This record gives sequence, structure tokens and C-alpha cells, in this order.
Amino acid sequence: MNKTPLSATALAVLRIALGFLFVAHGWQKFTEYTIAGTQASFAQMGVPAAEIAAPLVATLELAGGIALILGVFTRIAAAALAVNMVGALFLVHASAGVFVGNGGYELVLILGAASLALALAGAGRFSVDHALFGRKGSKLKVLA
Repeated sequence: MNKTPLSATALAVLRIALGFLFVAHGWQKFTEYTIAGTQASFAQMGVPAAEIAAPLVATLELAGGIALILGVFTRIAAAALAVNMVGALFLVHASAGVFVGNGGYELVLILGAASLALALAGAGRFSVDHALFGRKGSKLKVLA
């Protein structure tokens, strides 16, 4: 991966913006919709095991978003969020077409693609991952 200051800045911008959106969606599921409301909504959309999926998804989006913002365990959090978006794409949004205004998949597609990009690229230089694991000789460099 290109280790220039510009690419490190680009990864930080992507990580923080993406993390913010996931935090907002997770927080919304806990506070505005409530977990019970999210469970009912998931069940209505045909999400399997909605009573289990709703709190798991809400927690993943909130905690995963925070992890992305901080750049801690970025590859793991981003991979889990990418899988979450694949589920949302195929279980809920694909049949509605592209546009989010019609319930489509454009938002989950870009959130999933950005998550996958971070899972592949890592957190970058401006992150907790880099501070903890990015030094030469670290046995945990794969996480950075």
C-alpha cells in the first residue's frame, strides 16, 4: 500500500466519515427506533431471527463505527460491517432497485464497499492501530 501522507490522510477521512455514519445508524436503532422497534421492523422486512439480529446489528454498527473513528481493530470492524451491509443488501434492499428513496440499495452498497476497502487497506497511519501495532518488527503488524 502507498504509505504517503496523502494516502494516510485519505484513509483517515474515509474511516472517520464511515465510522460516523455507522455510529449514527447504530445509535438510531437504540434510541429513536428502540431495539424492540428495530426487531419489529426487521421482522416485517423478512430478516431472519429479527429478535437476535436487531440488537446484534445495532451493537455492531455503534461499536464498529466507534472502532472505525478511532482506528482500532479497523480491519476486523470494517470486515464485520461489510458483511452486515451484504446482509442488508440481499435481505432487504436489492429488490427495491438502486435508489434509496425507493428503499433501494445505494446507501448499503457504498457503506459496504467503503467498509470492504478499509478491511483490505487497514486503518492507515493516523490511527490507534498504527500507534499500537504499526512499528517495525511488531508481530501484530497485520492489524495496522
